This record gives sequence, C-alpha cells and structure tokens, in this order.
Amino acid sequence: MIQLLLDNPMLLLFIVAAIGYPLGHIKFKGSSLGVAAVLFVGLAIGSLHPDLKLPEIIYILGLVLFVYTIGLSSGPGFFASFRRKGLRDNLLVVGALILAAGLAMAAYYVLSLKPALTAGLFAGSLTNTPTLASLLEQVKRTAPADLLDQMINEPVIGYSIAYPMGVVGVIAAIFTMQRLWKIDYAREAKEAGDLGATHMQLQSRTICITRPDVVQTPVRDLLQQHGWQVIFGRMKHADKPLALVGSDTHLQVGDLITMIGTQEELDRVMAYLGEPCAERLELDRSEYDFRRMFVSNPRVVGHRLRDFDLPQQFGAIVTRLRRGDVELLPDADTVLEPGDRVRVVAKPENMAAVSKFFGDSYRALSEIDILTFSLGLALGLLLGLVPIPLPGGVIFKLGLAGGPLVVALILGKLGRTGPLVWAMPYSANLVLRQFGLILFLAGVGTRSGYAFFTTFTQSGGGAIFVAGAIITCVTALTVLAVGHYLLHIPMGLLNGILAGLQTQPAVLGFALEQSENDLPNIGYATVYPIATITKILLAQLILALLS
Repeated sequence: MIQLLLDNPMLLLFIVAAIGYPLGHIKFKGSSLGVAAVLFVGLAIGSLHPDLKLPEIIYILGLVLFVYTIGLSSGPGFFASFRRKGLRDNLLVVGALILAAGLAMAAYYVLSLKPALTAGLFAGSLTNTPTLASLLEQVKRTAPADLLDQMINEPVIGYSIAYPMGVVGVIAAIFTMQRLWKIDYAREAKEAGDLGATHMQLQSRTICITRPDVVQTPVRDLLQQHGWQVIFGRMKHADKPLALVGSDTHLQVGDLITMIGTQEELDRVMAYLGEPCAERLELDRSEYDFRRMFVSNPRVVGHRLRDFDLPQQFGAIVTRLRRGDVELLPDADTVLEPGDRVRVVAKPENMAAVSKFFGDSYRALSEIDILTFSLGLALGLLLGLVPIPLPGGVIFKLGLAGGPLVVALILGKLGRTGPLVWAMPYSANLVLRQFGLILFLAGVGTRSGYAFFTTFTQSGGGAIFVAGAIITCVTALTVLAVGHYLLHIPMGLLNGILAGLQTQPAVLGFALEQSENDLPNIGYATVYPIATITKILLAQLILALLS
C-alpha cells in the first residue's frame, strides 16, 4: 500500500482528503476540528515513510488559491477595519510576537541550543515559511564556507520540530477557551453589525402615517436626520394608485406605506411616524410586483446602487440583497458583487427589462473570469518576489502567501478597474477557497509527518518540541486573554487575529468552522501583513544577537 501511494501522489492527495474531511465534521461536545483534520491525517500518513509526501507544488498551489480568495472577499472589510480598531489589533500582534521571541531566546539559554536552530524554532512555533526562507538566506550570506552545510540544516530542524505543534497548539487554545468562556459566535456577529456580516432577519410592515409635522420633510431627510436603517417601498395615498416611495417623496397624514428592516428598527420608525395598519400593501402584486434576481451582468458589478438610478430608469427599487447565506438591507452606497441576489419591486411590465439589466443568469455565475483571476494571481506572485530592503541589510519578500494576499485585498476593495471585474461570485470563491485549503493542509501534513515523528528518536528532539509547544501555547493564550478580557474583541475576530499572527490558513479554517461567519477572515487579513514582516525581522534579530 505504501509503495502504491509513493508511486501515485494524486492518489495520496485524495486519500488524505477523503479521510480527513469527514473526520473534521465529527463533533465532540459540540465542537469539531473542521477541515483542519486534513492536516492531522496528512501528518499520520506522512510519518509512515520518509518519501511519502505530496509534491511541493501541491501545497504551494493550495496556499496561493486560499490566500487570494480570502483577500478578495475580505478586501472591503480589511480597509474598513482601519477606520475602526485595526491599529489596536496590529499592536496586539506585535506585542505577542515580541513575547514569542523572548521565549525562544529563553529556550536558547535553558537548552543550550544553537543560534540558527533557535531562530528556526521561533519560525516553526509561529508556522511562518517566509521567516524560515529569510533565515536560510541569512545563513547562506553569513556562515563560514566550511560550516555552511551544517548550519543550513539547523533552522530547518528547529522549524520542522516546532511547526506541527504551532498548528495544533493554537487550535487547542481556541477550542479550549471558546468552551471555557462559553462563546456565542452568532450573538457576537450580530453585535458586530456589517463587520460580522450576519443574518439580519428582515421583515416587511405596513403603517399608517399619523404625524402631521412630517409632511414638510422629504423621505431622504427623514432617514438622514433619524438614522433609520429601513427602506420604504410602496405607498398608497387616498384613492390614487399605488406608487413607490422615492427620496423626494413627502408623506401625508393618512398615507399607507410599506417598510423593510429589522423588527427593532421598524418599531422605532413606526413609533415616530404613525401606527400599524391591517392592510398589507406588500401582498398586493397587481400594480407592483417583486422578484429575486441574480447579479450576473459584469457591467453592473462593482458599482453602487445609486449609480443606476433605478427609480428613474425602470421605476424600480431594490428592497433586499442576499449575499451567500446573508440577507442585507441595501442602501444607495451598496456595491454589487457577482452572485448577489437582489429583490426588486417594479411594475410587472418592467420586470423583463430589470432582469436583463442585472443579468439574472445562474449559469453565468458558475463561470470564473479566467482573465482577471489569472491576472490578479500573477500580480500577487510578482509582488511576492519583489525584494524589500529593511534596516540592518535584511532583504524581505512577501513571498507566495503575502504577495497574493496583499494584491487580493486591494483588488477586493476596488471591485473593478474599468472593464476588469476582480470580484468573484460568492459560490465560486468558497469552492476555490476550500479546495485550496485542503491542498495546502494535505501537502504540509504529508511533508512534515515523517520529520515530526522521527525527531523524537533524536537527541534533544523532545526538549525542542516542548519548547516550541510552550512558545506557541503561551503566545496564543496571551493573545486570547488580552484580547478577550482587556480589549473586549469579539472571539470570532480574535480567532482570526490569532490565525493571522500565526499566518496559518489551517487555524483560520478552524476558526471559520467554529464561528460560521466572516469575522475570522477580517481579523486574519487585518494583521497578516504586519505579522509576516514582524516575524521576519524578529527571527533575523534572534540570529544576530545569539551568533
């Protein structure tokens, strides 16, 4: 069987995935490992033979696909986070990484380790391959020629021993603390609002206007003055036909109007404007109908709803927007993405024109724009190759993970550039993201499995492993404790920050499985670039100070 897998790496890949993926869905006291179980199966199978590992290109491809799709979906939230508390999150990460560096240097003195191995231990306990690569380049530049072969292996040894626990330890920390603190991820996401991108439970209601002083103020000003998060739909005035409420509409006493929003917001608006009405205007489809439509026309993707002037162009309004499993209340500044489903209210005779305008093609959404997808990835890979000089003669590169992530964050924020639409359909993004993560986990697991288990038979391997586990667990628990108790960061966002600190997709995958919302993605993307740069600098500093 082992020989069969050695001769057929593709068979090895799909066996690891086929065993690991269902194992990840087995719940233990309400929690599960999720897709991260693929990593552990890869470690177990890889330990059976030194050559039983997937080709390097497998996990590299998976890593690039994963971080690029994460960046595209997280771009708007990433830049919005800096208007909130992005600086706070990055300072938390930098402080935790300095703590990890201090622990690594303590292990150097306690265990009498070699400087290069200590720096590799630091990189492995924080699971950062670009840091290891920079250490190898530094060793090549500084090591004496007669010691180069020996010293070049030292960072790799420290890295390989600490790396598996760098993943397992963080996942265990999240698993333990979320149960200890009894985290309600759904409530957190709801309180986080648009940052959490959670379900809004929208409702429709018909009210009768009874307040006489509102007749002087157009609807636009009423919404702005009171900060109401609702959408006005149909309006019935006396015996006149039904009409749509526009931004310039002046409400009159006795008017019947429909509103869409959350129950709390509808109660607030109704308390100001009038009283509930037994007549349900939204159920009358004789003059105005409603319909869900897919946004598949590339000409509308990446534009705001206000850019289309739908009331003037089609006599229509968008009252709801569904993105993935999340229902949102759109406004004039809502940017459309491919795969969105908009609920349109319009006259029946205009529905065909509105449908054509948005595209409304499910088949089109199943196709990926290969031009923009490949171009975006190529730009990310090129950026990752660019050498960035840092103080002390250190050369830094974003690498295969950092380059695509940074480019994807920017492109995700832009949405489109002229005729080029960078955004991907929600479903296509999720499929590629999941596929990429499985490739990455299977590749890393099989490639690290044998080295991980064989180190315990070597002198000092167990002590190095324990040191790496201490660095990982102390750093993770410190971030969780400080973030939860002192900074009051939502646990979903905090888990993403911790995954970004580790620059570890496996941890992010586990965090996403636990929270079932987008908060971990935001946390991960917010701190990933700073975490990568800081780890490279600290590893170089450890090597320089101890040599």
